[in-house]
Amino acid sequence: MNNYQCLAKNVKLGKNVKLSKFVNLYGCSIGDNTKIGSFVEVQKNAKIGKNCKISSHTFICEGVTIGDNSFVGHGVVFINDNYPRSVTKDKRVEEEKDWMPRFVKTSVKSGVSIGSNATILGDITIGTGAVIGAGSVVTRNVPPRQIWAGNPARLIRKIKNGNKY
Repeated sequence: MNNYQCLAKNVKLGKNVKLSKFVNLYGCSIGDNTKIGSFVEVQKNAKIGKNCKISSHTFICEGVTIGDNSFVGHGVVFINDNYPRSVTKDKRVEEEKDWMPRFVKTSVKSGVSIGSNATILGDITIGTGAVIGAGSVVTRNVPPRQIWAGNPARLIRKIKNGNKY
């Protein structure tokens, strides 16, 4: 670790993980041979598989699992609260205990590619070998081996050959 990285003691790093400067990792696990770009935050209870590439300026929140051999482009944002609030009904600033009932998980299966600046809402599964276009907003589950793009993301085409996933 150097002065330009913030790695909590409870981070689990696999073998040959490459971390760029200005990363913030806490309570997460990163698989072997994965590369994490600059200005990436990975929160507690997030899991990134082996042989992944997470590009700069990406936010991976609590409850996100990314399978092996996946690519996440620059500036991708994952969401784990689909109905966020700043205050409770009694006008207190929310704390973790207040939003945890709304907490949802997201699963990105193996071999997925997510284009830059995509937003992935919570409680979503992106199937094995799927591709998400740059700038897309994923609001529902994406089946395996399909290309989705747009806002909201929709099926562009199925992947027939060329992708082993």
